Amino acid sequence: MSDLFNKDALPVHVGIIMDGNGRWAKKRNLLRTNGHTEGLKRAKEIAKAASDIGLKFLTFYVFSTENWKRTEQEVGFLMNLIHSYLLKEFDFCKYNNVRVRMLGDKSRLPENVRKDIDKIEKDTENLTGLTICLAINYGGRDEIIRGVKKLVAEGKTALDISEESISRSFDVPELPDVDLLIRTGGEKRLSNFLMWHSA
Repeated sequence: MSDLFNKDALPVHVGIIMDGNGRWAKKRNLLRTNGHTEGLKRAKEIAKAASDIGLKFLTFYVFSTENWKRTEQEVGFLMNLIHSYLLKEFDFCKYNNVRVRMLGDKSRLPENVRKDIDKIEKDTENLTGLTICLAINYGGRDEIIRGVKKLVAEGKTALDISEESISRSFDVPELPDVDLLIRTGGEKRLSNFLMWHSA
């Protein structure tokens, strides 16, 4: 597939807001959970295609800081879905030379999901192809606040604060600005996704 593309014309970083799964399911008289499962399947297809064409960075907005407001049942399903996905995908990553990183605040996530994230990040850290960033319990404003707090905790003063120092304090410091942002549900809003990187 990569032979069909001019790699010099490819975006470096594509961000995808995984939106509309519930509406997709409702339109087909299915449960919202069916929509989330189907959305995850499509995300894997996108990841494979992105790897094949030589994309460098791909970020999926998996679960936002606002998603905790959903029903306990739906949140529990999403956490279990993330858990099962991360457990199964190492072979996919290894075969396709894909590195996985996480954006977001891990502290509120279930322990099994935190362990899954730590494991897949560790297991793929030396892979050199596509980097997939999973934004889980993520909010763009929250990332900026956490980054600034990290600088303060390190003893940085106002004179030390710059665009570069703030960028280095983020969850994935090497993540470049977004070149292409896709929202799958058809809405036209950022929903607090990669606010700094999209500016």
